[in-house]
Amino acid sequence: MFTTLGLFDNTPCPEGKQCPLITCMFSHKIQASNSITTEKRASSSINNDEHVSKRLKVDRSSTPSISTSNTPHIPPNHQRPAKSSVPAAESNQKAHAVSQDVSSLPSISRRVSPPPSGRTGSQSTSKAGPSKSTNSSSGSMPSQFPPRKAPKESLNPRMLQKAPATHTARSAILNKLHGAMSSLNEKVSKDKDTSNKCFVLNKDELVTMALDEEEKLAKNSFGVYSNVIKLRIVKLTKMAKEDWTKEVMEHLNTRYYHIQPIQPQSLKSTKPITTGLSTKEEITLVEALVTPLIGLEEFGYVTKAPSSSDVETAKKGVIESKGWEKCDRCGGRFQVFPGRREDGTLTSGGHCTYHPSRPIYPPRKKTDGVTGSSEAYFSCCSESVGTSTGCTKAKTHVFKVSEAKRLASILQFETTPTQPDTGGLNPVSFDCEMGYTTLGLELIRLTAVSWPEGNELLDVLVKPMGEVLDLNSRYSGVFPEHYASAIPYGTSANHASHSDQKKNGKDHKPLQVVESPAAARALLFGFIQPQTPLIGHAIDNDLNACRVIHPTIIDTVLLYPHPGRLPNRMGLKVLSRKFLERDIQMGGDQGHDSKEDSITTGDLVRVKASDLWKRLRAKGWKFEDNHIIAPPGQASQDIRKAAHEIGFATGYKRKATSTT
Repeated sequence: MFTTLGLFDNTPCPEGKQCPLITCMFSHKIQASNSITTEKRASSSINNDEHVSKRLKVDRSSTPSISTSNTPHIPPNHQRPAKSSVPAAESNQKAHAVSQDVSSLPSISRRVSPPPSGRTGSQSTSKAGPSKSTNSSSGSMPSQFPPRKAPKESLNPRMLQKAPATHTARSAILNKLHGAMSSLNEKVSKDKDTSNKCFVLNKDELVTMALDEEEKLAKNSFGVYSNVIKLRIVKLTKMAKEDWTKEVMEHLNTRYYHIQPIQPQSLKSTKPITTGLSTKEEITLVEALVTPLIGLEEFGYVTKAPSSSDVETAKKGVIESKGWEKCDRCGGRFQVFPGRREDGTLTSGGHCTYHPSRPIYPPRKKTDGVTGSSEAYFSCCSESVGTSTGCTKAKTHVFKVSEAKRLASILQFETTPTQPDTGGLNPVSFDCEMGYTTLGLELIRLTAVSWPEGNELLDVLVKPMGEVLDLNSRYSGVFPEHYASAIPYGTSANHASHSDQKKNGKDHKPLQVVESPAAARALLFGFIQPQTPLIGHAIDNDLNACRVIHPTIIDTVLLYPHPGRLPNRMGLKVLSRKFLERDIQMGGDQGHDSKEDSITTGDLVRVKASDLWKRLRAKGWKFEDNHIIAPPGQASQDIRKAAHEIGFATGYKRKATSTT
């Protein structure tokens, strides 16, 4: 006989006790139990019904969270067959038994409470707390900043509509980029300086930063993607921790916070300049720092306006060249079309690929004769000079005009006019910003401040004469938005719209704009006389952009000469950090601020004036009623001669010329 499957276990066997089968598919137990207990159930049905109802009421009152709707339903295959008559008391008794069993479970009767504030909670609180206080104490990421949350991304290149390389190549490069970033991040995490702990990135933030940078280079450097990103990886491997934290700060600001980068406290502090002199005494003393320009024409200083014949020759040469120029960035040849060509273009040659920074030449070492000299490299990408065309791409080529007669052919030079009715005027420190147009490098912003106070005298945007090719915003700090929000010169800022005055979440004062460089030059002439000291850094560039010839200048390039002599020059940023302990031009891609540069230039002159006064005072010089008095027995009363006698460098030392 085969084994039964149990399909008829609840069906009584038709043969009953007379069934001859040893293994029957029907049930024999149900029938037997029914015959034994039927009479007992029938006799006590009334009492059981009353008893069950009372017990159910007691159970429900003791467990208010349990309702009759939660009572489990007995499956049909566990019920008695339809043919057999089952009293109502039996069904009630079964329901009571089930409800009693469920209510007796400890998981049902136990009260539900929130998790206790035990060890885990305290640990999580303690971990979150110090990180917040650490950020606020570091001064770099205050505690009121919203918590950053990086998306969960895999180290897989993001999809682009047009990729510069295959997915396999991008993945390999991305992994190397991420590895270089991880090494720098680990160095910062192990640094004992706790102020940089807020710049330690977690796993997701590192992946996001690597993906952001790879995607940016893939989009912006499509043609030279491979070279640029490889040079970027090399730069990361040689990068110092301080430079890495600055890049992390910029990345966090761009992706998470969207506010102005917060500089470390050491960069914020500005050392006050104390000369021990009054304003009038400083103005009296600054006359000794004036540098004569005679003999410096070969270095770009214009001391005499080109003649009419020179101007005509320059114009003729421009016509014969048919617009062909040499790019000021990449050195390539291209053609310029003032007024636009038939197809609407201003230049030929397509995109310009170049290095935005100048090459750096490391100092020679004793081992250079054996192992070879150190190679010059570009600070923008750490690439060796001569190995690549560039790491940055611009839309057009640009050029610069340096020859005085060609500059005069565009706008003639003018000598500072005399103002008889104004009398003597105090020194002025000024700075200009230039942008590239179809006429070369033109003036686009002019700022002048009083010296030594540093109060603003003039700050205007200038409309160039040629069509704009590139505003050179990386250095000039002038963007198209400045022209869009500018107001005509002489108009009150109150007339500007509220949207123009509110930018980046803070008040923004729109600049005033003048119609031409000649108009800006006329405004500058209103603050100076020919005898007024005009202060600037590399002032020849600013004067040439304005087409101004001024006989009384103070150039910080000449006051702080480069060890290699002209044409080598010390940068304003380097001089400011060395002599003023001040960091300027920290805007990155936002460019320079001409007002900041003009004030810094004036402060460098104040440092020199203070140094000169210390030496003169040691020789017996003194001030009486704002007039400088020579010591007894001093034959000459000239401050410049006295400064020369004590060996004070008031300007660039020219090379001695031999006579035969």
